[in-house]
Amino acid sequence: MGTYRDLVDADVPSRAAAVLVGIPRATATRTPRTPVPRVRVVPANKLSLLERAEILKVVNSPEFVDLPPIQIYAKLLDEGIYLGSISTIYRILNENKQVKDRRRQARHLARAIPELVATGPGQVFSWDITKLAGPVKGYNHTHHHTGIGLNTPADVHFGLAEAKARQRSTILADARARNPECFTTNHDPEVLTIPTTAWINNPAERTEQKLAA
Repeated sequence: MGTYRDLVDADVPSRAAAVLVGIPRATATRTPRTPVPRVRVVPANKLSLLERAEILKVVNSPEFVDLPPIQIYAKLLDEGIYLGSISTIYRILNENKQVKDRRRQARHLARAIPELVATGPGQVFSWDITKLAGPVKGYNHTHHHTGIGLNTPADVHFGLAEAKARQRSTILADARARNPECFTTNHDPEVLTIPTTAWINNPAERTEQKLAA
């Protein structure tokens, strides 16, 4: 019988031709659309392969391999270095399947699980370990907390946070001036803002919860 177009070319009326080939006349007479190839627009702030490789190299270095991106970001800023935003670091780690577990993994030989049974005093002994103050700086000098502007407790306690905030702002401003296309805003990230108050379990929220109960 031929196609709809064959029938029309043979002077068969379009309505009758549509009925003969079993398709709606509107569909048969519709001019087919010419597909237009879509041009993929590359975002202006997209990092180059070299820049992404550099970030991956830094976060996997011995100094930072055990730290989450937010801690790496803060420590690099304090060293006068800006490689990318916190979300950028997370994204690059995610692309390389390193978000969940990228730390050095200790490997131990398989050991038998001890099975100890005591039927009287003096048969099984255990011990407890308590950390004592020492010369090594720990949790107050190294960990940057989001609740205090990504500063360490020691920075806030000894009045160093304000100076660090100004230094970080300068570093970020220089980075924006060099590569404005890599930034979506003209202000520093909110996470770097030093709050006027800090708490553990916000008393105001706890009061509201009690009143609601």
